Amino acid sequence: MSDRPAPAGGERSVEALGRRFGPAYRYLVTFTAMIGTIATILSSTITNVALPEVMGAFGIGQDQAQLLSTGFLAAVTGTMLMNAWMVENFGCRFTYVVAVAIFVAGSFVSGLAPNEGMLIAGRVMQGAAAGLLQPLSMQLIFQVFPAERRGTAMGLFAVGVVLAPALGPTLGGLLVDNYGWRSVFFLAVPFSLVGLGMGLVFMPDRAADSPRRRFDWAGFGLLILALGALLTGLSSGQREGWGSNRVLFELGLATAATLGFVLWELRARAPLLNPRLFANRGFAGASAVALVYGACIFGTTYLVPLFVQTIQGYTATRAGLVLMPAGLVMVIVFPIAGRLADRMPPWQPIALGLLFFAVSCWLLGAVDTDTPFWSMALWILVGRIGLGLAMPSMNAGALRALPPRWLGQGAGAINFARQLGGALGVNLLSILLEQHTELYAQTMVATQDGGGGSATLEALRMIDGLLRQDGVPETQRLGGSYDFLGRILQAQAGMLGFRDSFLAVAVACLVALLPTLAMRRAARPAAG
Repeated sequence: MSDRPAPAGGERSVEALGRRFGPAYRYLVTFTAMIGTIATILSSTITNVALPEVMGAFGIGQDQAQLLSTGFLAAVTGTMLMNAWMVENFGCRFTYVVAVAIFVAGSFVSGLAPNEGMLIAGRVMQGAAAGLLQPLSMQLIFQVFPAERRGTAMGLFAVGVVLAPALGPTLGGLLVDNYGWRSVFFLAVPFSLVGLGMGLVFMPDRAADSPRRRFDWAGFGLLILALGALLTGLSSGQREGWGSNRVLFELGLATAATLGFVLWELRARAPLLNPRLFANRGFAGASAVALVYGACIFGTTYLVPLFVQTIQGYTATRAGLVLMPAGLVMVIVFPIAGRLADRMPPWQPIALGLLFFAVSCWLLGAVDTDTPFWSMALWILVGRIGLGLAMPSMNAGALRALPPRWLGQGAGAINFARQLGGALGVNLLSILLEQHTELYAQTMVATQDGGGGSATLEALRMIDGLLRQDGVPETQRLGGSYDFLGRILQAQAGMLGFRDSFLAVAVACLVALLPTLAMRRAARPAAG
């Protein structure tokens, strides 16, 4: 089953279940883990196209609606590091079943929520479950597959982690347009229930003689405080002003809590996240890449549907469909990338993947109101090929750099870095988009002062003519013309803001090549 000696355990150890179900067991348990992973991660992006409907249903603004995404991502990031402790103390089976049950409960809370508060609480429950499940899948793959086949297996794992959020907007758009926004929260429930049943059968229990350890509640509290303060400060910065006392306090609190977390983890006897992991050059480089990787995939999955809906006027379904080809091509890319991870140094597929994604975002940096559907889909597809190439090598390279006794914490840490990158990426890109859109709008409006140039006067004459044809009274045509011109300028400013946001992602991918090259000379893991 594995190239490691079999640990002591009972009837439900990995070795005992392997003997009971035969060679197919490693695929059965991987498939079981992937059902839970796909179901939970799908929820990370499926609500992106439903936000306008939710805002209308509850009468809330964008600042509150963002909490649906922020709450989910914060919960995922916070609970990821609980995985190692949960597995060591309660076993894979208990951890998996509890996480899936929490996810199902959160889905019902969200789908039946009578107000925005309950909806946000349900999203936090869903995110907490997703955070527990993602590292669990990686740990199982490393337990049941021999070393020379882990890269291929990691390609299967990547299907759930990357394909699910890529296809989420497509499925979400179809559901919103045909069945209403509440339906998006129930899509994954049947699959979760199947995973729950399979988990009871195929997931291994904790070894009876394995040691238990105490949970790092102090570190967990500092981590949650740091994440909450940081994401809250970033979300309220645009609304309150970056120099406001509230925002300065929240960002200062996030900084203090982060420093406190690192210092505490260095002295804790059983740290939630051992900072010494990052002293390993290979693991530190892979973690830095994972941070950018998460920002890229979650950030672009947020930007693309928003662009085509607000600038190009797509429906929710069409906005989701533009991501469909890129999602489907990953089914082909992941097995190939998994084999490359087994046969090539990790830094090579990672560097190639980052270059592909940088090219994709550079192409998206030229979008406008007339960019055809298939041009957008093709440019996105190029980027997803790049992310598909990088994912298996990034995970496998990170864990290969660590000694076996750190695999549990390493799996949680690399997933934590990717998810943290996603949370930060979405927030920072939304800030960049808003700031640059406002800057371009102010610049364009300034050019219209004093009557504007010949192009502006010609545009006003054309708009006036159209309004006259529609029978608008002369007393209302001048104000209507200026109002229409203002909307045109705002749409143009928004388009330019999106262009800058996509180019920022391209630059981030190129910067991530530096830690990728640092993996090239990473030392081999020490024994033990």
